[in-house]
Amino acid sequence: MECRSAGKAELATAIWANPGAVVVGSADADASALKLDCRWAGSLCRPRLTNTGSKAVRVHEVRLFDLAHGLDGNTPIYGEGFQMLSQTAGTLEQPRDVGSYTDRSHYKLPEPPGFRTVYGMFMVAPREAQRVLVAFTSCRRFNGRFNFNGERLQAVVDTEDLELAAGESWDLEEFMVQSGASRQNLLDELAEAIAKNHPRLRHEPVPTGWCSWYCFGPSVTAKNITENLDWIAKNLPGLRYIQIDDGYQPWMGDWLDTGKAFGGGVQQVLGQIRARGFEPAIWVAPFIASGQSRLFREHPDWFVQDDAGQPLRSDRVGFGGWRLGPWYALDGTHPGAQRFLEGLFRTMRQQWGCTYFKLDAIYWGTLPGGHRYDPRATRIEAYRRGMEAIRRGAGDALLMGCNHPIWPSLGLVHASRSSLDIERSWASFTGIGRENLLRGWQNGRLWWNDPDCVVLRDGGSEDVMDAGGRPTTKGKVPDNEYQFHATLIYATGGMLLSGDDLTKITPRRAQMLRKLVPPTGKCARFENENFEIGITPLKGREMISVFNWGDEPVIRIVRLSRKSHLTDTWTGEDLGVHAGEFQLPEMAGRSARLIEATPVSRW
Repeated sequence: MECRSAGKAELATAIWANPGAVVVGSADADASALKLDCRWAGSLCRPRLTNTGSKAVRVHEVRLFDLAHGLDGNTPIYGEGFQMLSQTAGTLEQPRDVGSYTDRSHYKLPEPPGFRTVYGMFMVAPREAQRVLVAFTSCRRFNGRFNFNGERLQAVVDTEDLELAAGESWDLEEFMVQSGASRQNLLDELAEAIAKNHPRLRHEPVPTGWCSWYCFGPSVTAKNITENLDWIAKNLPGLRYIQIDDGYQPWMGDWLDTGKAFGGGVQQVLGQIRARGFEPAIWVAPFIASGQSRLFREHPDWFVQDDAGQPLRSDRVGFGGWRLGPWYALDGTHPGAQRFLEGLFRTMRQQWGCTYFKLDAIYWGTLPGGHRYDPRATRIEAYRRGMEAIRRGAGDALLMGCNHPIWPSLGLVHASRSSLDIERSWASFTGIGRENLLRGWQNGRLWWNDPDCVVLRDGGSEDVMDAGGRPTTKGKVPDNEYQFHATLIYATGGMLLSGDDLTKITPRRAQMLRKLVPPTGKCARFENENFEIGITPLKGREMISVFNWGDEPVIRIVRLSRKSHLTDTWTGEDLGVHAGEFQLPEMAGRSARLIEATPVSRW
């Protein structure tokens, strides 16, 4: 389908006028009876597809618009990933991966030849022109994506070759087209529109706690947990959730069993956490199972099936998993799998006392390809049905999505990991920092963002793990880089979990950790994607996060909203009373400042 070139400010208008097109699943199918009705209400469109003919048609996908965008190839862009670990920046002609484990290369999700694909939302920022945001504001049944290159832009609803019966209609996913000068304001509008379709699951206050993974990895023991619990109870009781991460179970899938290496019963340790007045938390990857697991051996019919009617190995259609794999994926439409998920989480909530679940690897609930118990369900519906079973079992417990499909998780989790796993290095602090800040608009609007753990203890010992759970021998991280990392965690305003063996943390770093508790619940607002100066408005004061992402010294000038008394949070230094603009002393490379600005009525 052709459309006139859009060109800068006219791009949104061109999209509104574009009639869309249907792509059927087979060459001999008759698409002439398929009618796409795009009903606009302001900036929102609610598309509906109807089969007006006398025969069923399998529909591969629906293109809501497909146009020549008319923009310069150097136009900056940002697009979301299908799953947590993928984001895209760069330009129309030269897109750049933000995350390390991308949808297309690592998870092997297909892209049309000559196009790059992003999911959920896509923003273009023409120089000297208004930004344009196109985004799906719902994800109940179908996966929405955007394909783009230096010349064209497409919005596509993946209908997965499902059969649309004669006379039947599908309500496709609602989407938004909006333009404006402010990135932050456009994303605010998107968050509001999404919340109308998928009301936020609330869980107050912002979660804080401790996680075992980044100091002990899969070798965690009961002794590790109890020793850190002792430290927290004595030194920082504001860390409420004590989370046992991956490593306690013998195989993926056998979550109610304890592996031999753990050195104690999981239930016993969780009981100790509860007895000390803290919240027991646990890691679970509910949609996956190892081939050696009891779950897989006893119930192979509960899993997504291949063409031969056997459980589908996930590495045949994408990423096979990072530990104890290759994994198999539970079919969220299967009644047996739903009963298992509901019963598992009811046991962990009511009998084990867990009040927080870190749900990892739940991307596999949307495993592409294969066959499911309900042949009319999309993989998005399968995932959401499985997640609803988990919610029924978990009751009032907090659910945090990790390695999850982002848009399909809307309205299903209380919290959402917004970055790759942290490592103790400058590259990780900056890379993951940008991932988190690019998703800052979601925090407190769609869910609580989880920027991953704050790590403040030096590396170089055998109990410091990288993102894959492997020991690292990296040397010490300079103090200025740790302060940069801590400032960035503060600026996200999201969840705050410590990832260190706190029994070995130094007093100075422990004091830094104390200043991060409790988190603000609000992500700092930045003027642009350079993320140099962010403002967090709080009751009675503002917090100013100032960053130097480079290696060379820089001068930063902070514009104050009112006359204020300034204090350096990390050092306690009194910076005096200022109005208008305040120029910070030269900031060294790889550094950050966190400044508290308290309004004053007079000098």
